[in-house]
Amino acid sequence: MFGLIRQAATCWPALGACMSVLMLASTASEAALTLNGTRVVFESDKRSTAIIVSNPSDRPYAVQTWVNTAADDTTTEVPLIPSPPLFRLNPGKEQQVQINGLPNNLPLDRESLFYFNVQEIPQIDTNERNVLNVALRTRIKLFYRPSQLKDNPITRLKDLQWSIERQGNSSQLVVTNPTPFHVSFIRVEVKDKDKRLPLLNAEMVEPLSRRTYPLDGLKPAAGLQVEFSAINDFGGYTVPLTLPIQVNP
Repeated sequence: MFGLIRQAATCWPALGACMSVLMLASTASEAALTLNGTRVVFESDKRSTAIIVSNPSDRPYAVQTWVNTAADDTTTEVPLIPSPPLFRLNPGKEQQVQINGLPNNLPLDRESLFYFNVQEIPQIDTNERNVLNVALRTRIKLFYRPSQLKDNPITRLKDLQWSIERQGNSSQLVVTNPTPFHVSFIRVEVKDKDKRLPLLNAEMVEPLSRRTYPLDGLKPAAGLQVEFSAINDFGGYTVPLTLPIQVNP
């Protein structure tokens, strides 16, 4: 919902009971490192930006950081490099990670999307045997914003265009984004004077593109509206905005 994803990579030095595995995984999940934001905006006229990684637990961790794309691979080249890429973080301490920009040929008329990754590596206790080590990863959106974009992403939300298209016996809500900014929704509801239909987990719409959402149990009719809130640059929610929905034949 906040653009933050936690994933677990596991390795078994020895196999144990399933219940023990679940308990260990649960304990490790509670000890995950934290970030001081749920998204990063990198402005192209700046050489770098920073994010803080904190360790609120009572044990030390090795921490690995990197930036990649939505493909979530390690082969696609990206023009953003975090420093330090690997460090030790003691209990109750924090580390500022600098994200440095490299020369690139990214589009100048829109934002580009990357992901900032932080993976914690628990210290291995050599006195324990049959232990499951869980390496949790936190992944947040990183928006590269060209300095040529002078508009405010929040004020441009009113420019989103909403419509309903028929697909056989079903309908879908379509949002068209003519702006150069990504729009991450926290809430989307289709409404008329009598009822509201919330959309669960409405996916982000990219710049200069469109996205569709299935509408179950709604008959297209004149007078429909959409009420939505988006996530701003600081991870907060925008004031709900209501716009008309065009019903296409």
